[in-house]
Amino acid sequence: MIKQTQLSFKLGITKDEITSRSGLSVYAEFLRGFGIKDLVDKHMPRPGSNRGYKAWEYIEPIMLMLYGGGRHIEGLREIVDDKALRRLIGLKAIPSVSTVGDWLRRVGNGRELNSFKAVIGKVVEKALQLHESTEYTLWSDPTLIEADKREAKMTYQGFKGYRPIITAFKELPIIAYHRFRDGNAIGSVLEAIEEAYRVLPKGKRIRHASLDSEFYNGEVINFLMRKGTTFAIAVDKDSAVREAIKGIEGWEPFRLEDGTVTNREIAETVHTTNKTEESFRLIVQRWRNEQAGLFNHDEYNYHVIATNLESSALEVVWEYHDRGQVENIIKELKCGIGMENLPSGDFGANSYWFSLGVLVYNTFVLQKIFLLPEEYKTKTIQTLRWLLIETAGKVIRHGRRLLLVLATTLDKYRIYEAMRRRCMAFT
Repeated sequence: MIKQTQLSFKLGITKDEITSRSGLSVYAEFLRGFGIKDLVDKHMPRPGSNRGYKAWEYIEPIMLMLYGGGRHIEGLREIVDDKALRRLIGLKAIPSVSTVGDWLRRVGNGRELNSFKAVIGKVVEKALQLHESTEYTLWSDPTLIEADKREAKMTYQGFKGYRPIITAFKELPIIAYHRFRDGNAIGSVLEAIEEAYRVLPKGKRIRHASLDSEFYNGEVINFLMRKGTTFAIAVDKDSAVREAIKGIEGWEPFRLEDGTVTNREIAETVHTTNKTEESFRLIVQRWRNEQAGLFNHDEYNYHVIATNLESSALEVVWEYHDRGQVENIIKELKCGIGMENLPSGDFGANSYWFSLGVLVYNTFVLQKIFLLPEEYKTKTIQTLRWLLIETAGKVIRHGRRLLLVLATTLDKYRIYEAMRRRCMAFT
């Protein structure tokens, strides 16, 4: 007897208007309800002729595509072919893939990029106004994107790519500042800190900043001290810092927050540089250098944190370790939203594409915070796609209105209804 390997069904095709991404209609509604479309229409330049596409007619389908899981410009064809989704959200005109590519190169190398960043800034301001916290912890970090593009520069890790920098908040993990940079870019980080203060609404403050070693310089430290912000910044171990470490006495065992004793020791000293206006503490961890030998004479390895916190040395390190969560934001932006894939060999086009990804990431976070029930607030975008976005629905005209009939459970149907009600509150 021959084993049957083919299931007993046949394939067919329907002309009914059915979408496999019903959740994108709720996302499109949120973009309008939160005012994203209005901000784009207000801040972005208008087309040069009446026949040209408006900025929103480029931006909305790209955001829908990225939110839905598309990774490349060619993914826009899925939005074009989804007639049911387009009817639901009123998406009539969509530029061709080649037109979008030309537009990205044009706007990425013109004033439109700064206009779009202004849109993102206004979204961040509104989100902070609506958010319940009044004090925030600031994180900022560069990241690497590998890309074998024509204009990509060699990174310090030995591959070609880009090195964008982002600034975000712990309490509201949206990206307040970003800058797309060449792979060999370093320094010029004060702007990444200043912009976070510019978007803060009245009555809110940045309490603390935990920063990468790239931010260890006099400009950043002086700025934070003037603002009354405490900080913990990883330190580049230059000759002055190494000399300060040599004078440290009274090393104690380093303990984790649960009391576990590690193989490290901890101590501190007071330090200053010729570019800082006030002195600050250096919290130093050391551990035996297992590689010490002919070419490496250091008995210990060191990790140093500069801080003006009044907490104990152990508490400073525990606080600083918390900034590791910024990697989750970067991972969501690069892997979840797809910013590890860049569409062009043109730096400006890639820069604008990255900014689009930042706005998609921010609106994803805001949708979770303001629209979704508590159990969804920690979900990644990939999980959210599986649970809510990729839901089949049939579009039916009912009188003068459209009806979206969802193929889902009653519990999920109620989530969609609740999301739409909460979205109306913004409008």
